[in-house]
Formats: sequence, C-alpha cells, structure tokens
Amino acid sequence: MRRLSRPATVGVGDRVRFAGQVRAVLAVSAHAVTLADGSDPPRDVPLAVLLGDENFEVMGSSVQLPMPPVSLLEALPEHAREKALWWEGHILEVLHGVDPNADEDAGPRPEYDPARHSLTARERAKAAELTAAGYRVSVSTVGNFRRRYQVEGLLGLADRRPVRKKPQFGAVADVVVEAMRQAIKEGVDDSTHTGTYIIWRTGEILRENGETVQLPSQSTLYRLLAKLTYGKPVSATARNRRSRAHGAKTPFGQWTVFAPGEVVQIDSTPLDVLVRLDDGVVGKVELTGMIDVATRTVPAAVLRPTTKSVDASVLLARALTPEVMRPNWVEALRMSRSVLPYRRLLDIDERLEHAAAKPVIVPEMIVCDHGKVFVSRNFKASCRFLKIDFQPTHKASPFQKGHVEKMLDSVGTLFAQFGAGYTGRSTDHRGRNLDKQPLWSLPELQELLDEWLVARFTDRWSP
Repeated sequence: MRRLSRPATVGVGDRVRFAGQVRAVLAVSAHAVTLADGSDPPRDVPLAVLLGDENFEVMGSSVQLPMPPVSLLEALPEHAREKALWWEGHILEVLHGVDPNADEDAGPRPEYDPARHSLTARERAKAAELTAAGYRVSVSTVGNFRRRYQVEGLLGLADRRPVRKKPQFGAVADVVVEAMRQAIKEGVDDSTHTGTYIIWRTGEILRENGETVQLPSQSTLYRLLAKLTYGKPVSATARNRRSRAHGAKTPFGQWTVFAPGEVVQIDSTPLDVLVRLDDGVVGKVELTGMIDVATRTVPAAVLRPTTKSVDASVLLARALTPEVMRPNWVEALRMSRSVLPYRRLLDIDERLEHAAAKPVIVPEMIVCDHGKVFVSRNFKASCRFLKIDFQPTHKASPFQKGHVEKMLDSVGTLFAQFGAGYTGRSTDHRGRNLDKQPLWSLPELQELLDEWLVARFTDRWSP
C-alpha cells in the first residue's frame, strides 16, 4: 500500500529528471510539457508520461524575479509628458554626445564629445546652452535629471509634483474632521449610536483636546458624517460594523482552484439539535467540518459536545481516511457502486475495498478563522506533520471562508431540521419541551450525519 501524497507540480523554469537526464521546462500546458536539455532541440512530452516516469523528479525551481515597474507616464498631464520628452533629448546628448533628433550620420558636437570631455564638463556645457536659449538651468539641475533618467528612465524626467486639489471636506477645519473620525472609531466595538451622538461626541473630543475652533452648522456636520461613513453607516448593527472595521483592508482578489485538496476550508459552529449525552444530560453539540473548494466535497465532519484542538486534529485524520461502510447502510453507498475510479484507487489503498462513496482528499492548504481550536499548537503541529499549508483568514472576516460557512448552514437546513430535537436557529424559533422528547445519542447522530453526507450532500449539485 503506497502512502497518500499530493502530486508533484511542474512550472516553467523548473529542472526535472526525465528518462535519466536533467532537463529544463520551457512550457507547460494542460496535457504536455516542453523539455530541453541544451543539446537536442526541445520536445513535447505528454504530462502523463512525464509524471509516470520511474525516475521523474523535480530538481529545483527558478527564482521568481520581481515584476518591472509599470510606467506612469501616460497618467501624467500632456504638458508634463512633453516636458519629459524634451528633457530626454538633452540628457541623451549629455550621456552619448549625439542629439537623438540629429541625422543618422551626424557625429557629436565638439562640446559633447565623450572622447574629449568628461561627463561633468558635458553637463556644464548643456547648462550653459540652455541658459543661453532662455531656460534658467543650473549645472546641478542637469546632473540631477541625468541621474534620475539613468535610474527611472523617462518617468524620472517628468514633473510629478502633486496637482493642487480642492479640499476634500470643503471649509471644515482639519481638527473637526479628525475629531469626527475619532468619534466614529470609538464606536466600532460599542453599541450602535445615531448620527446625533457622533456629532455630540465630536464636540466633546474637541473640548477635551483644548481646541477652540467653532463647529460648523448641523447640516454641514451631517454631510461630513455621511462622507466619512460612506458604505459603513454608524447606524448599522454592531456585528456589521465590527466585521467591516476589523476585516481585510486590501482589495479583494480572485482565488481560482482546480485540483481536489488545493484549498480546503474548515470551521466550527453549534448544531441546532439537542442530543442525549453519555451522562444522560440533554445538551447541544458543536459541528466541526471541512469542505474542499474545488469539488465541494466534505472530507469529514465531527460532532462533539465542545470543540477542542484535539477534535480538529481528529477531523483532519478522518479526512485522510476512507469512510468505512456501516452494516445498516445500503449497498448503493459503496465506492465500488459510484462513479469514482474504484479499481485504480484500490491499487493505491486496499482500505478502499470496504469504503463508502466519499473521496479521500489530501489537503494542500487549509483556510480557517482565528478560533482557538484552529490556531492552537496541536492543530498547527498536525498540519506541519502532514505538510499542509496553514492559512488563517483576516479577523472578523467570515466571507473569506464562505464555502464552509455555506456548508455548515446547509447541514442545519438540509439535515438537522429533519431530526428529533431540532431547536431552530434562535430562541425565537425554538419549540417547547424539546428535552422531554426522544432524542438521539451523540454516536447515533454522528452516524446519521456520516450517512447523510455520503448519500445526500456529496451527490448534491453545488454552484
């Protein structure tokens, strides 16, 4: 039985061992890789042949160089671009001796000949020439432009001084703006207040700081408040304001995944079901689950009275273990009856002979929040042992792991509400005398959940 592991990745610039030789990767497509060994012409090798070679090995990867800076010249005003181009001609003549606008067979003018004059002398000659033409240019100015051109190119010659703009907040004093910003920031973790309170608090902050500036009119202050809180009103719910304030500050990006296990999200939430625990006490349980983003498959889900870091590690271990068929499960749930490549997988792991139709997914990266369960030493150690990248989200940013959030919500609406002891999502939706009804034990509910994930959720279409 071979050990489960993630496949090797090959990229442009890598060096690989194939057919007994070390070759460079020139191009990678969906089905083939272009290899070169320096002596023979490049050739295309099917990806399956390359990865199937018994001597295949990724020897090393190329160092990714930083992207060159993008020119901002087109973003400048037209007069600034024209002035930069004008300076470029003069600086090139100082550097090389020949005016770029001169004829092709023209030689350097005597005062700019690099063979006869030093760079400093040529800079002095250029300053004298421009001054005689009516431009007040010193030798140091020419030298500064020359050095900037050699470092930044044409952009270094452009006038990038900021354009004077109309004040963003009109005639409102800066100290008033800063005081209102402070009042808004103070309310991030506080109870929800109205705009009237924020304006009152702004005046209090100014008095505490000893500012004697007179406050604008109420209508002006309300307009200022609307500008400072655009898209994040102070009258929003406290939870909404905290999420916005403590969430990601950088722009959103697009995270595209293609392979199973490339990104796996994990989270924990109370399950809206009462169970009868081992000591006979009725209580609720925590559901900890993970979902593979590429396939929308749930590799594992665990129910516990309270989630601990050990339980999260157990969840990770269950994800790497085939789901064993239970005696009371129907035969249609066997992996041998599913569309999975059962025969080929059986050669890899013979434990799949009695497995249910749920794929075993090896995570490459796990995304989680900052709950104590997931940032604990035990869980991080488990990820390091299995060579899994650990990627926590920004604090108070549940949208960054939206797939597992939706999966846990689906368990509540598609599974929990159909069982005994369902409590609803809040006390407003909870029925009476639930603890006096027949309830499932924790092992029984766990087995029902495992069967439901194989029979219903795994076979359910997800966008």
